[in-house]
Amino acid sequence: MATSIKSKIKSIRELKNYTQEYMADQLGVTQAGYSKIEKGKTILSYIKLVEIARILEVSVEDIISFDSERYFSSINTVKGNSNNGSILINPDNSVALKELYEDKIKLLEKLLSKTEEELNRYKRKFGQI
Repeated sequence: MATSIKSKIKSIRELKNYTQEYMADQLGVTQAGYSKIEKGKTILSYIKLVEIARILEVSVEDIISFDSERYFSSINTVKGNSNNGSILINPDNSVALKELYEDKIKLLEKLLSKTEEELNRYKRKFGQI
């Protein structure tokens, strides 16, 4: 069964640990508006798809051809009980996995920075507690 573009966008977004709020902010829409894109309640124009690809740091072709089953089967090979359920990483995809973790770290640093900015704004507005 073919996976829809909306599902592929959602999968890639989740792999990058991006929230719908982050995507919405980057696109200049509300979170509810972005949610409608992933739910297929909004017609997705090619221009919007290009914007989403840019935010996700992938090409439109990567989104269209994304196959989560193939992605996960190529990254992880779960062995039986002989290794206590540990997961072996395919060395060919270790670079992609590292990039995903680096993206996650960057996003967390951005979130921390925004949280600190918001906290400082509240402190200036309401004073120290």
